[in-house]
Amino acid sequence: MTTATNTPAAAVVSVTDATFAAEVLGERLPVLVDFTASWCPPCRMIEPVLADLAAEEAGRLKIVRLDVDANPETQAAYGVLSMPTLILFRGGERVTTLVGARSKARLLRDLAGALD
Repeated sequence: MTTATNTPAAAVVSVTDATFAAEVLGERLPVLVDFTASWCPPCRMIEPVLADLAAEEAGRLKIVRLDVDANPETQAAYGVLSMPTLILFRGGERVTTLVGARSKARLLRDLAGALD
């Protein structure tokens, strides 16, 4: 029996307060930031969705994860109060904000206009 445990997940990069500007704001591709916490069940539910999307959209969309408990400065700077919160950045600017876990199909629908 084979599983794809680490292959897609490796495409989701963890960022910190210290690396956020370089990894997100300075990136040429659109970047979807997953503001997450280890204690958050909906955050765990959306992890495989984001891993799949990161693998499928490699070269078109970068997906990163930011642990809000370990990185309070970036969380506060973007006013993130609920987890998971997904913020899409393009050219260093916030394009759209989505709050809550969602299916892959819904996430693709929610991001469709912002990614084109």
